[in-house]
Amino acid sequence: MSHISVTVFCGSSVGVAPDYMQSARDLGAGLAARDMTLVFGGGNVGLMGAVAGAALGSGGTVVGIIPDFLRAREVEFPGLSELIVTDSMHTRKRRMFARADAFVVLPGGLGTLDELMEIVTWKQLERHAKPIILVDILGWAGRVVALLDAVIGAGFARDSARQLWEIVPDVAAALARLDDYSPSSGNGSMVETL
Repeated sequence: MSHISVTVFCGSSVGVAPDYMQSARDLGAGLAARDMTLVFGGGNVGLMGAVAGAALGSGGTVVGIIPDFLRAREVEFPGLSELIVTDSMHTRKRRMFARADAFVVLPGGLGTLDELMEIVTWKQLERHAKPIILVDILGWAGRVVALLDAVIGAGFARDSARQLWEIVPDVAAALARLDDYSPSSGNGSMVETL
């Protein structure tokens, strides 16, 4: 186990199935058990609140990054190891990127899809080489990737785009992938022209 920082993108809602919430809790506790720092959106709501609460409850280090205008709306998570308040959503994503050695994506809504697409695009443009791990809870990631496959099939992205992300079946597989990951030099730095 190496000490790495993992940025988790996930819903600010809980979704309709209990499996979503349980997966978020399992991921937070699993990261803490491995001494991996959780970086997340800073809110005390939905799956993001669940993953942070489980990590903190298991003695983990948790860094929240939240735009000022969302602090009241999402109710910032109390008692974090570190809270970073940004001036915009764009700055939030840049800071979440900069603090990450790897990304794990759990189910979520439009904001989660936005975060995923941006980080995949940055990887496509060779701005980073960090792992992007989609956790396929109840088929969620498969449906997202089906859309990306349609984009590729229509000729709007190359076949090689499929190498930009990984799909794992559950949280245990995501944690196993992180256990095997060691950041190499140069992959973590943000290119200033991004």
